[in-house]
Amino acid sequence: MNPKVSYPNIGLPHKIERLVELAYNLWFSWNDDALELFASIDRQRWEQTLHNPVQLLLETDSAAWNPLSKDPVFMESYERVCSHWDTYLNETTWFQNTYPAHLQQSIAYFSAEFGFHESLQIYSGGLGILAGDHCKSASDLGIPLIGIGLLYKRGYFLQKINQDGQQQAEQIIYDFTKLPVLPVLNADGEELVIQASIADRPVQLKIWQARVGRMSVFLLDADVEGNSSWDREITAQLYGGNQDIRIAQEVLLGTGGVKALRALGLPTAVYHINEGHAAFQAFERINEQLSAGVPFHVALEMIRASSVFTTHTPVPAGHDAFTVGMIEYYCSSLFEKWNNHKQELLQLGQGHGNQLFNMTHLALNTAAMRNGVSKLHGEVSRDMFRSFHGNIHEQEVPINHITNGVHMPSWLAPELKELFSRFLPGHWLTDQTSGTTWKSLELIPPQSLWDVHTQLKEKMIQFARANLVEQYSRNGLPTAQIKEASGYLSAKALTIGFARRFATYKRANLIFNDLDRLDRLVNNPERPVQFLFAGKAHPADQPGQEMIREIHRISLIDRFRGKIVLLENYDMNMARHLVQGVDIWLNNPRRPYEASGTSGQKAAMNGAINFSILDGWWEEGYDGSNGWSIEGNNDADPHTQELENTESIYTTLEQKIVPLYYNQGPLSTDWIARMKRSIQTLAPVYNTDRMVMDYTNKAYVPSLKRTLLFVANQLDLVTKVADYKRFIISNWHHVHVLHVKDESSDNDASPVLATVPGSAGSVPEASSKPAQPLKGVTAQIAFGPIWYKDTVVEIVYYEQREQEWFPVVVMMEPVQELLDRVVQYHATLPAHLEHLAHYKIRIRPVSASFVSSFELPLFTMS
Repeated sequence: MNPKVSYPNIGLPHKIERLVELAYNLWFSWNDDALELFASIDRQRWEQTLHNPVQLLLETDSAAWNPLSKDPVFMESYERVCSHWDTYLNETTWFQNTYPAHLQQSIAYFSAEFGFHESLQIYSGGLGILAGDHCKSASDLGIPLIGIGLLYKRGYFLQKINQDGQQQAEQIIYDFTKLPVLPVLNADGEELVIQASIADRPVQLKIWQARVGRMSVFLLDADVEGNSSWDREITAQLYGGNQDIRIAQEVLLGTGGVKALRALGLPTAVYHINEGHAAFQAFERINEQLSAGVPFHVALEMIRASSVFTTHTPVPAGHDAFTVGMIEYYCSSLFEKWNNHKQELLQLGQGHGNQLFNMTHLALNTAAMRNGVSKLHGEVSRDMFRSFHGNIHEQEVPINHITNGVHMPSWLAPELKELFSRFLPGHWLTDQTSGTTWKSLELIPPQSLWDVHTQLKEKMIQFARANLVEQYSRNGLPTAQIKEASGYLSAKALTIGFARRFATYKRANLIFNDLDRLDRLVNNPERPVQFLFAGKAHPADQPGQEMIREIHRISLIDRFRGKIVLLENYDMNMARHLVQGVDIWLNNPRRPYEASGTSGQKAAMNGAINFSILDGWWEEGYDGSNGWSIEGNNDADPHTQELENTESIYTTLEQKIVPLYYNQGPLSTDWIARMKRSIQTLAPVYNTDRMVMDYTNKAYVPSLKRTLLFVANQLDLVTKVADYKRFIISNWHHVHVLHVKDESSDNDASPVLATVPGSAGSVPEASSKPAQPLKGVTAQIAFGPIWYKDTVVEIVYYEQREQEWFPVVVMMEPVQELLDRVVQYHATLPAHLEHLAHYKIRIRPVSASFVSSFELPLFTMS
C-alpha cells in the first residue's frame, strides 16, 4: 500500500489552505521564508509553541484567518513560499541525474532518535540531530531514503537549573495531534496498526509519518489501546527507564521497523543501521527469509549484503550490551519459532570470550558495509574491533569512515545566506560541496561580513539574557540580580561558546583549572573575553551533572559574574543562536573519545572559528590557518594530558587568539580573513550534502547493486557465496604453510606463472626508497580441499614511517602445483628480511563477491 495521511480540518480559507500542507512537512524547518511566514501569523504564539506551525494553526483564533487571507503582504509571502515549495518538489535532483536506474529501490534508515527541529523533540543530542540532517540532505538530493524510528510520548527531557546549579529533568507529555506528524491510514481510512513481538506477547504499534521534504520518516508508537500498561510505556521516553525498557525499545525499533516497511508496501533494498540500537532489524529479516524457505546461512548472507552499519561510539562502554538471558526472553517468540537456529542467532551478538550480547557485534556480523564517522574514529573503531576480525593489523579491519557533516540550510544564519547570495555564484547553496563556489567569499567586503556577524552576536546575547532572566526569575532570585542578568555579556567582547552534552570525557570544566588566569582573561579592561556554556547531562549521569554545578558555581563568583554564563535547556533553537553568534567555538574532549562532533562544523559555516583538540572531525579539518588546535601529548596519562591541554588553551588564548581579535581597533581584518578561511575550507566539506553523497556512492548504491545481483535467478549468486563461505570456514583448518625458503640475493624478480584473482588489497604500499638488494622467497602451501585460486598468499612485514610501524604486503605468485594439493609460491622482498624474525607468510580466502579483503576473518600465518 502507499502510505496515506489525512490532514485535520483547521477551517482555513481556500486562499491559504496550503498552510496545513506546509505545516505538516518539516521542509519548513530549513526554509527561512516558510519560518517567517508562520511567525508572521502570531509572533508571540510562534515563540510560545517552540516554532511549531501545527500547534500555531490549531490554536490561532479562527477569526484571524480571513483578515490574513486579505492582507497583501501576508499573501505575497504565502504565494512565494508555496511557489518555492512546488519548485522544490518538481525539480530534478542529484540522485535522479546520477543514478536514474535506481529510483525505485529505497534505502531504509533506522535510528533511535531524529532531530529535525525544536518543534519535534525526539532527539537527545548529536546522534539524533545528525540523523535529522541526514534525512534533510537525502531529501534535497532526491535520495530514496525512508526513515524508521520511535515516537516518544515524553521526548527526552526539559532541563531546568535551580539556584544551586542542580539540573532538574522536567518531563512533559506531548500531544501528538499538535506535532508535525500524522498517523498513517490503511486502505479503509483507518489508522494503520501493526504488531511486533516482545517476549511471549504481541505489542500493537501505531505508525506516524513525519514528512521531511521529499522523503518520510515513519515513527512507531506503542501507546496503543489494547497493549498492557508496561508495553504502552516502551516508547514513552528516549533513553529512559532501565535495561528492560532499553532492550524492548530496540526490539521494537528493529523488528517493528521492518514490519512497518512491509505494512507500508515500501520496496526496500538497503538497510542503514545508524548505531547499534537498530541492529535487531537483522533478526526480523532473517525470520522473513527462513519463513520463505531460505537456508539460514544464505539468509544471513542476504542480510549482510543489503545492510550498512554506522558506529558512532569510540568508548567500549557506550555500545549497548545485554545478558543472553534478556535476549532469550525478549526474543523468545523468534527462538521458539526457529529453535534449531537459536545458537546461530545468539552467536551473531556475542564477541569472543564475552558472555554479553552486544548490539554492535550484531550489527558488525550482519552488515557488510561498516563505517565510523571521521577519519580518526575509523582508526579507533578498527582498533576497537580488531579482535573481532581475528587480530589482523588495524589498518586492514574492514571498517571505513565517512566523516559527518551538517545540513547547511538548517544551520546557516539567514543573514549570512542573504550576504552569501550577493557575492557567491547563483546556485551556491545547491552547489555547496564545490570548493570553487566558496572562492568568491573573498569578494565580500570585510566590513559587510563583520556587520552581519555583529548582528548575529547581538541576537545571541539577547537570547542568552532572556534565558538567564527566565532561569533567575523562576528560582526566586532578588529583583536586582535579575535586572543585572538582563545586562550580562557584551557584543564587543571576544565571545567563546561551549555547548554539548555534559559527559565527563568532553571536559566542560577544563578552562576552570586556573581561575586566576581565567580572571585575567575575562576582566582585561581593554581585551575582555566572555564564555557561554550550555548542555544537558543524562539524568543518570551524576559526574556530568556535577560539571553543571561547578560551572554554575563559578558563574556566580563576583569576578566572573556576567562574563561566564550557563544557559539552561540546550536544544536546537539555542544551538542555532550559539553557533551563529559566538566568535570562537571551544571543544576540548579527551582524545580520541569525540567520534566526530558536529557543533563545530555548524559554527564554522557561520564564521565562528574553531579552537579544539585535534579529535573527531577537527583532526582532519584543521589546516593550521582556519582555526586553532589545543595541543598536548596524546600518549601521556590522562592527568598529564589535562595539564598540557589546559596550558595550551590559556597560552593560545593569551598569545594568539585575543591579540588577533583585538588587533587594528574595531575592525580586525586579520580576524575576518581567518573567518573567511574557516568558511572556505570547512563549509564545502563538512556538510551533509557531501556526507550523504558519500554514503550513496560508497555504501548505498554498491550495497543495492550487490543485493540485486544476489536476489536474481532464484538467489543463485547469494547461495553460491553463502555455500562458498561455509565450505571455506569448514575446511580452512587444512590450509597451512609447509616450507619457506629464503633464496640468495637477486635484484631481478623471478617470473610468475599465474595471477591470483582478487588479490588486490587495501593496505598501504611500501614507501619509495633507494634501490636495495632483493632476494627471492619460495613457500610451499598445503590447501587440502580448498582450491588455491580461492586464496591469496602474501608476505607481511612492517616498515617504520614517522614513528609508526605500518604493514607492507607483498603478493606471492603461484609457480607450480605439486602433489597432494600443495602449491609453490614465489615473491621477492628486501634481502635483509628473514622469515619469522622479520616477515611471515599469510594466506587468506578471496572472492570476487567479497566487499572487503577480510570479509571472512580467516587467515593462516607461517
